[in-house]
Amino acid sequence: MKQIAFRSFFLFSFLVFFSLILGMETAFSTPSLYSAIRRVDDPGQSPALPEPSTQKRAAIVIDDFGNKMGGTEDMLALPFPITVAVMPFLQTTKADAEAAHAAGKEVIIHLPMEPKIARKSWLGPGVISTDLTNDEIRKRVHAAIDEVPHAIGINNHMGSKATGDERVMKLVLEVCKERGLFFLDSHTNYWSIACRKAKEVGVPCIENHLFLDDIHTKKHISQQVRLLDKHLKEHSTCVTIGHVGRYGSLTAAVLREQIPALTEKSGIRIVRISELVPKPK
Repeated sequence: MKQIAFRSFFLFSFLVFFSLILGMETAFSTPSLYSAIRRVDDPGQSPALPEPSTQKRAAIVIDDFGNKMGGTEDMLALPFPITVAVMPFLQTTKADAEAAHAAGKEVIIHLPMEPKIARKSWLGPGVISTDLTNDEIRKRVHAAIDEVPHAIGINNHMGSKATGDERVMKLVLEVCKERGLFFLDSHTNYWSIACRKAKEVGVPCIENHLFLDDIHTKKHISQQVRLLDKHLKEHSTCVTIGHVGRYGSLTAAVLREQIPALTEKSGIRIVRISELVPKPK
């Protein structure tokens, strides 16, 4: 009798414990998931289609416009959105910005900024360096903005040293705020403080996730497009950067061939960079 009583007590205790666990799991279930199941299962109600904003989205930025660079026309002719990053104070700066705008592409300023190691010839005129005075930095950023028509933002050309400098980035971002521009951190280094400082200043900031053509071969660029797809399997958005220049036509050709197939296969939307920039709160 004692054994039967013990077993009955044990069974009763187990059922109570199981009920408590089940109750806790139900209480902590994700409401959105529960609501989605209810929407699908409710009689007479069709499953809701995802809103466009919930689709995976990618923005393609192409750097180094402004100096009669190879692939310029090929990039502007791409049948999907790209963002054109134009270097200031060069021979085709204004013409490239106007052509991009006429082609329906968004324009940003590709601002030369001081790297840790690089040839000066790679930087272009008007570079923002850490040895400049506060007034000179502000003057140069304003001049660069005035030089590039239709610009809605700035990203850094090189800049591995300048984007890690608190004083320099604060000044650059203050001018961005005054002129109503966002900042795209090209992420040429792992110690950039650009977006952290932008938050302090109150400037919308977004970061690059992937360089398309850091190695100039079709195989590598194609591999980077696949990495874009992989990134979007784990994240909702991706910013990727390519270049015009000596191999600009090659990059454009790979994008023309592979991006439409990628969007069809994976349901990714290629969007303007402004769609991904965080909105001011």
